Amino acid sequence: MKFVLACYGVRGDVEPSVVVGRELMRRGHDVCIAIPPNLVAFAESAGLKAIAYGLDSRAISETQRDYWTCVFRYPWRLQELNRLGLKLEELVTDCLGEATTTLTSLADGADLLIAGMGFEQLVANVAEYHDLPFATLLFFPMRANGQLLPYLPAPLGRAAMKAYERMTWSGVVKRLEEAQRCELGLPPATCPWPQRIAERGSLEIQAYDEVCFPGLAAEWAKWGALRPFVGALTMALPTGADEEVASWIAMGAAPICFGFGSIPLRSTEATIAMIGAACAQLGERALVCCGGTDLSNITHSEHVKVVAAVNYATILPTCRAVVHHGGGQTIAACLRAGVPQLILWTLVDQPLWGVAMKRLKVGTARRFSTTTEKSLVADLRRILGPQYSVRAREVATRMTKPAESAAAAAELVENFACSRNAADHRR
Repeated sequence: MKFVLACYGVRGDVEPSVVVGRELMRRGHDVCIAIPPNLVAFAESAGLKAIAYGLDSRAISETQRDYWTCVFRYPWRLQELNRLGLKLEELVTDCLGEATTTLTSLADGADLLIAGMGFEQLVANVAEYHDLPFATLLFFPMRANGQLLPYLPAPLGRAAMKAYERMTWSGVVKRLEEAQRCELGLPPATCPWPQRIAERGSLEIQAYDEVCFPGLAAEWAKWGALRPFVGALTMALPTGADEEVASWIAMGAAPICFGFGSIPLRSTEATIAMIGAACAQLGERALVCCGGTDLSNITHSEHVKVVAAVNYATILPTCRAVVHHGGGQTIAACLRAGVPQLILWTLVDQPLWGVAMKRLKVGTARRFSTTTEKSLVADLRRILGPQYSVRAREVATRMTKPAESAAAAAELVENFACSRNAADHRR
């Protein structure tokens, strides 16, 4: 069968799609993935045929970071918010015009079109245009439910998420969808995309572990097999720094790992200085994985080791705790490793992951832009307590294994494509 995957975002956003694509290819299928141009090499390193899709995703991600930082920290700066909002709309508009053309051609003749979370609604429109079965990989519980916001009664939490869907769809996203649907010759949409995706009978794979959101599977039981949980889809790729880092760890006490994802940090010198000072107060060593941030010219203390990246699957189990940005794939790696975690969040979905980790009693969270040396010391003292380590190790036993998650997701899309195409032949 021919499978086409389309995903947009930074490394953590596209990794689940690459994992599924690689597993489908291993099973003998014809697989192609549409991915931002800055991540084509990443997909190709997994053996996939990758097509550049849209614009470089770093500009959009960095603008999102600046926008949400302003929303949470300086909400009264209306001119700045308006400037960032317009910049983001311009970038997305330019990106999606080119992306639609690429994907429409690529999806022709496919047996199934699979979307990542980034711009899934626009991929769904292309599936509708070609009358293709459609699946989406959700590494966060985006569909309205009463479990994501545990501080609200379930009906109110569900209503809040429904309202957020409609509010999001009523602005820029709706205008972009209207333009795309007009270009494709599709009728105007009359409701938000999550409702349309569900009404088409699409397969909505929940690519995270059920243990993270207790009660969600029961709430969604009415969807039957269309909203299955498969666990986090991660690659656990080795890096050139793994051996060196393992040797460094073995030479002293287990360190605290700091990882900040693909979106570059602002105030890099101040951040490294804060990490060094906080760990010095606590008598801890720090391993800093700089990800998308260039820290090559930043000086740091002897008890701080800076590397570009490590294989979390092998390195995190040897650490005392992890401090990170709150990305879904990093959270899964921490949970599988059985280590406590501190989330220093920036984007809008990340504090909700923080709430989930607090509920599991494996970590805590704080807004990154308001983090200080004093707050970092206090938060680290908290998660380094024995109760967090014990709980993290217990939760680790309930997590899916990466290979199991990949196999489950691939089998689901295979079966879905077969059943939908068979149903089309019968009509």
